[in-house]
Amino acid sequence: MVGEIVNVKIEEVNSVRKKLSFEIPWEDVKKGLDAAYRDVAKKARIRGFRQGKIPRQILERHYKDHVEEETITKLINQVYWEAVKEHDLNVVTQPQIDQQGIAPDNNFSFTATVEVEPLLEPKGYLDLELEQDELAVTEQDIDNRLKEVQQMFATMQDIEDDRGLMAGEFATIDFQGMLEGEALKELEAENYFLEVGSGILVPGFEDQLIGMRKGETRQIEVLFPDDYQAAHLAGKNVSFSVELKGLKEKKLPEINEEFVKNFEKYDSLESLKSDIFKSLESEHKARIEADVRKMIVDKLRENKENEFDVPPSFVERQIFQMMADTQRRLLSRGMDKKTATEMTVKMHDAFKDEARKIVLTTLIIKNIARLENISVTEDEKAARIGMIAEGRGMTVEALRESLNKDDMLEHIEYELLNQKVFDFIESKARITTVRKDTPDAREDKP
Repeated sequence: MVGEIVNVKIEEVNSVRKKLSFEIPWEDVKKGLDAAYRDVAKKARIRGFRQGKIPRQILERHYKDHVEEETITKLINQVYWEAVKEHDLNVVTQPQIDQQGIAPDNNFSFTATVEVEPLLEPKGYLDLELEQDELAVTEQDIDNRLKEVQQMFATMQDIEDDRGLMAGEFATIDFQGMLEGEALKELEAENYFLEVGSGILVPGFEDQLIGMRKGETRQIEVLFPDDYQAAHLAGKNVSFSVELKGLKEKKLPEINEEFVKNFEKYDSLESLKSDIFKSLESEHKARIEADVRKMIVDKLRENKENEFDVPPSFVERQIFQMMADTQRRLLSRGMDKKTATEMTVKMHDAFKDEARKIVLTTLIIKNIARLENISVTEDEKAARIGMIAEGRGMTVEALRESLNKDDMLEHIEYELLNQKVFDFIESKARITTVRKDTPDAREDKP
């Protein structure tokens, strides 16, 4: 449609926002109008005229606005995208178009303002000074993990003694909450099973149950926190009537050779400890690696030379991702959808600073990859997808289909690129290992 563009001018509003100004010759505009009227003439129906034989001036009287709007849209789409491609602009938003319409015998002018992903020149990522903890799994670490395993095989036993409830024990209770003399359905429960001291219920509730005896009913007062999720209870004093219906305590098995018989894969307590050691070593390696990466990110962000503008649209996208994650967590804790949505919406501005940091970090890592020619190969992506598929018990084809459907293939590539960039930075860094004061570190790997 368009032959030669008279002028394309690109103005840098800032490092992430460009304003493109276009001027299209009248000859090209006229060709566009003529083509649009020819299309309209084939389909238009106007009383008194045969279809396809309607004079141009009659068509203009009835379809002028439609034809000009259609022509403007086609002209803008053509020249805008040609300019974006020619000038290698990585646009990240739809253009904001400003135009005054078509004037006969005049060139058509318009502007398009867009956000672009900036090309950054990160500094200070070579020869970083970093610290990492020494990899050391202690006997205490192993004992603590054994106690966690021991808890999995605990049994509940009724407390037959006529004594008061103690912290750490388990109570079966009925309760009813009253606000200003009115019983509230949402504060009522029967046969509620509670570990006293777990902090599951509102602060101040569980402490007041200590000392109760089976069959006893106690009246307690609880002040709800000012930031409590249910607004009608926030900051309010609520009266509860609580009946203790049962007491139980947890009985733990002894950790010995007999205990190991619960597991088919171990033939001795030492073999169980050996496996725990390997598992803890793997966890500690992952934690140390995560700590080093956090240190790298912090140092890159703290470098004044890395203070770049970031596209506002990227920040908004990150904020909404954080809001969606928050809402999912609130819903998983049993909060109703309306309250969860209201709370999440209020957090928009609070997320802004952290969202900007995340976006800046992402752009810095991406541009380090560009500067150092770091990329992800198809074989590397295939290997990662295969590993994920195996872990999920899926075929590679089924996983690929699922990832495509959820637009997650790009995320996998991003994770792999991140891994390679951090590995590169660490390979160029001066890393000091800090020894822990752990005299019982297990030196002899089983």
